[in-house]
Amino acid sequence: MPEFLQASIQVLLGIGLLFGGGELFVQGSVAMAVIFGIPQLVIGLTVVSLGTSAPELFVSLSSVLQGTDALAVSNVVGSNIFNVMVVLGSSALVLPLRVESRLVRRDVPLMIAISAAVWGMASAGRVTWQAGLALLLGLVINTVWEIRTAREEPDDSGSAEPEISDEANKGGLIPASVRLIAGISVLSIGSRVLVNGAVSAATFLGVSEAVIGLTIVSAGTSMPELITSLVAALRGRTDLAIGNVVGSCLLNLMLVLGGGAIAAAGNGLEVSPELIQDDLPVMLLTSLACMPIFWTKGRISRLEGGLLLGLYVLYLVDNVLPRTAMATWADEFRLVMLCAVIPIVMIVIFTQAVFYWRDNQNSPTTKINT
Repeated sequence: MPEFLQASIQVLLGIGLLFGGGELFVQGSVAMAVIFGIPQLVIGLTVVSLGTSAPELFVSLSSVLQGTDALAVSNVVGSNIFNVMVVLGSSALVLPLRVESRLVRRDVPLMIAISAAVWGMASAGRVTWQAGLALLLGLVINTVWEIRTAREEPDDSGSAEPEISDEANKGGLIPASVRLIAGISVLSIGSRVLVNGAVSAATFLGVSEAVIGLTIVSAGTSMPELITSLVAALRGRTDLAIGNVVGSCLLNLMLVLGGGAIAAAGNGLEVSPELIQDDLPVMLLTSLACMPIFWTKGRISRLEGGLLLGLYVLYLVDNVLPRTAMATWADEFRLVMLCAVIPIVMIVIFTQAVFYWRDNQNSPTTKINT
């Protein structure tokens, strides 16, 4: 069998195993939590969110254990970029996403702050174990804060979390334990298969492991988020579609990257100069883009969703173009992006925000209050 075909099969098989393992993990974890009487809100904020990020976690840990730090870091960065641009963009095309909850007021600014902090941590070329420990500590504090504020605002925040079926604990403790153990086992096997396939593909294509992690691996591990948000959008649960993306991005940065840095022991995770100069800034910019988009009536329109998807295609071209026969066009492509595409996107978002504020000022409710 040709080497590239074998690597491709490994990548596809690994993604499939991760998807199945993540589903088993969520089912088993939710069932265990229900059996032990953990409130539904807590399950939604912790167990279910962890389930959609389990593929990224296992792939990054497997990458670290196999000595491929570049794949571990690029998987996190690429997944966050994919989540915002593709998952939110696709969901908005299905149904304009409107959110009237603390997700915008609290979680999006937190995602921006953590993204900036991670870029700062990685700027020295390594995410140390101390930085990883700080990220995990931040995750614990944020989770406690999530639960406390969610209980204080049940009507507002409850709709942003997945509904837990009353039959989640059907079958008792043993079946739940079996599903949980099976999910962890399949995730472990799938992550190892995916990492091996990704490394083989990178070697065959002559590109860095970081490029494979930013594109193929990150897209594959983000499939649970994409499917969850699309289904939520189809059902009209836009809070869940947005909350799933923002929560997953936070978990990727604090749990996956933090856990990977600690798993790398004393040396921490090595970060390539390309990631520091190009992709980490893109990740931060995509997070920043959420703020003005959410300001426009607290929603993402179909136009904005299409813009996000288009920007992701351009991002992929920017990553792949320098490594093809058309590499000489890479600088011209970036110049067009800088001088034309980015200003157009900023003008569109700014215009949408201005229209929103103008309509808000002219609304009857505003006039009565003034």
